[in-house]
Amino acid sequence: MRGPRPGPRPEPRVAVAQPPTLLGSPAGASEATADGSDIDPTFRHSYSRDQAVVIRRLRRIAGQVRGIERMIERREYCVDILQQTAALRAAVDSVALLILEDHIQGCIRTAAKQGDPDRYIEEVLDVVRRTLGKPVHNPRP
Repeated sequence: MRGPRPGPRPEPRVAVAQPPTLLGSPAGASEATADGSDIDPTFRHSYSRDQAVVIRRLRRIAGQVRGIERMIERREYCVDILQQTAALRAAVDSVALLILEDHIQGCIRTAAKQGDPDRYIEEVLDVVRRTLGKPVHNPRP
């Protein structure tokens, strides 16, 4: 049973720390990679076209977290709480997948444009490994 919701709460600001990636520079920034080469300064985050969708999903996720917190405070049935945590995990995975898909598309487009597929293949593989929680391998010689 759910009680009445409290008054509106200000939306929390969600800061997501991201490790620097080969293609992770904001538009207009130039950054050196480990091998000393510069990243394309015209690159933009490929998810920026979906920014509103990502933010809306993150706000929904923040609401899910607050809902789980309230369930715990009210000492609701643990199976119901576990079901909500599974839904939360699926929502986070969905956001990660959306950003990952856009990143891979950006890598492939850039690789095709610049004719340097090996560099971008390693980038994509490293990002996928990190997203799956696997160790990042060293680039192949």
